[in-house]
Order: sequence, then C-alpha cells, then structure tokens
Amino acid sequence: MGAIFQSLGRTITAGIALLIVLILLVGATTGTWINVDHAWSAFFMRWLHVLSGIMWIGLLWYFNFVQIPSMPKIPDEQKPAIGKVIAPTALFWFRWAALSTVVTGLLVASMNGYFGALFTFARPFTAIAIGMWLGLLMAFNVWFIIWPNQKKALGLVQVEAAEKAAAARMAMLTSRFNTMASIPMLFCMVAQQNGGL
Repeated sequence: MGAIFQSLGRTITAGIALLIVLILLVGATTGTWINVDHAWSAFFMRWLHVLSGIMWIGLLWYFNFVQIPSMPKIPDEQKPAIGKVIAPTALFWFRWAALSTVVTGLLVASMNGYFGALFTFARPFTAIAIGMWLGLLMAFNVWFIIWPNQKKALGLVQVEAAEKAAAARMAMLTSRFNTMASIPMLFCMVAQQNGGL
C-alpha cells in the first residue's frame, strides 16, 4: 500500500481504479448500470470540469493563502527553493488547470445548451453566464498577466531588478483579483445547478 502513495502517478491511477470499482459495485448491488448517453456524457464532462477547477482554484488559493503570506517569513537563503522549484511547478499546474477548466467548461456549456447564455444572459442561464465570464476573465489573467509576470519575477526571463519587482507585484495583484473573482464565480456555478440566483 505504501508504494502506491510514494508516487503521484500511482496514487492517481489507484484513485481511478477505486472509482471504477465503486461504479461496478454500485451497478452490481443496485442493478443500475451506466447508460452512456448524452446525459451521462454531459455529467462526465462536468465531473472533468469540476476536477480541473479544483486543481486551478486550489492552487490559486494556495498561492494567496499560503505562499504569498509566507514568503516574508522565509529566510533569504531558503527562498531559492520556492522560486526555483516549488513556484514554477505550481505555476505549471496552475495555468494548465485553468486551460483545462475553460475547455471542459465550454464543452459542458455546449452539451447543456447554455453556451448562448454567454452573449444573452437570458434566464434561466443568467448565473452560469456570469460565472462563465468571470472564469474566462480569470483564465485570461492566468495566461496573459500572471504567467508572463511570474516568469520575470522568478528569473525565468531575465530583466532588471526594478522590472522584476514590478512584475512580482503585478502578478500578485492580479492573483488577488482572481481570488476575489473566484468567490462570485464559484457561487454562480453552483447557483446554476441549484437555483440560487
């Protein structure tokens, strides 16, 4: 069992295997088997969307609740471990999770017939339209403001010290904007499914 948890790849594989076993057990005990139709496909795509979103927003909140506030407390000689190892890896997963969330979200919107709500905000899709626009704005920020500025701040792109400091500040402020926007965005996403807006 310990070998499973010593490798992220094996842990993820075990999680998928556990999901399959649970689906088979439920099917065998209830006689209810997965009927791969449009509804199931839309559900599965929504699950992928939520999974991607958890990775994206989880990392966004990690940066804002853990990494940024902790940096002033870390001794200068230890900061390169964050800037050269942890932050680049976290930012890799952060930006690709943002893209995955957008792609799966657009597919969910298309499959459920509320893609047009992006442009009309028509009822009953007002909440999801607001949530989608907030998510698209946040993803734009990740790829076109946060990531280019983080590359400068982390020294992945060489710039003068003043530009490096300005880039770090811009990345932090935009990340804080995304944290703020994530609150109503998540509310709108849940509200669409549960009639909360």
